[in-house]
Amino acid sequence: MTSDPLAPSVDIIIPTYNRAHLIAGAIRAALDQSWWNIRVTVIDDASTDATQAATHPFFDDPRFNYIRLSSNLGTATAKNAGLLLTDGDAVTFHDSDDLPHRDKVLHQVRVLTAQDIGADMCLNWKLANKESGQRLGVTAVLTHHELILPDGRRVEIRRDISLLDDVFPNLQMGAQVPGEWTHVNSGLFRADVFRRLGGFEDCIEEDREFRNRLILNGEIIWIVPELLLTKIETPDSLTQSAVSDYDSARRRADRQLVWGKVEDWRRSGTVSPVPVDIETLGVSFVSRPELLRRRDIPVTTTTASQIDAILATGPTAQVAAQ
Repeated sequence: MTSDPLAPSVDIIIPTYNRAHLIAGAIRAALDQSWWNIRVTVIDDASTDATQAATHPFFDDPRFNYIRLSSNLGTATAKNAGLLLTDGDAVTFHDSDDLPHRDKVLHQVRVLTAQDIGADMCLNWKLANKESGQRLGVTAVLTHHELILPDGRRVEIRRDISLLDDVFPNLQMGAQVPGEWTHVNSGLFRADVFRRLGGFEDCIEEDREFRNRLILNGEIIWIVPELLLTKIETPDSLTQSAVSDYDSARRRADRQLVWGKVEDWRRSGTVSPVPVDIETLGVSFVSRPELLRRRDIPVTTTTASQIDAILATGPTAQVAAQ
């Protein structure tokens, strides 16, 4: 994959679990993106349904890789596994029930590679550890999106100010759905941000925590105002399931973790990186072992050893599973 700063290679990582009925559509939408320099990687979080069989028609595409984890680790950890085993210049994550616009990644790449973005002197850039007038490199490109709820309602997520809901909750009145904020999960991120800030926190509010880490550490975030993604909430989605919806005990505990980091930021002015720590990381099948790469991000010693072992035995894992 190229490292041309004006033509970055983009990893589209699709974490999935028991979505055999949806995964083919998600893969097709990713492979059909108009941005040409992509690689699509499905991280199957040890599904118990026919997910692997549903992905098989794509195995001949040189831009596609299917990785099946040995055990179920959860969405945040599956994303981290995807980060650890790819090495593109930029990364985006698509859920198996997301329908991205064909030009979504193209729009995001154009912003990420812009050479003429500066720190306007009318803003207080010292708060983001920047200087007025300096040239800025965009770290993350988010898009507006449409949310289809299980009851059929269509909600356009356009309130950019709601990105700050954990810092200034007093600015959030009037949202149509609780926690309305521009969809970080489908943002396009420059790879070096993961070297600086680490991976995803192991919780179901991982997108929210990562969003805050970006903002509070002064990363440059650009929002494309077009609706470039449709997100479909189904009854078995994490935000709809009784064990993990917005009112669940699990999500309330995660919010306390997220808000605690905001309080730490108020005292110290920074949010600490999150080294990736996956004690039980293992891979049982890889459709294209030659596409496996090790990304340079903070990891624990144990995780580093596990990644080395996976990269060394990837081809064996493929043969054994066939």
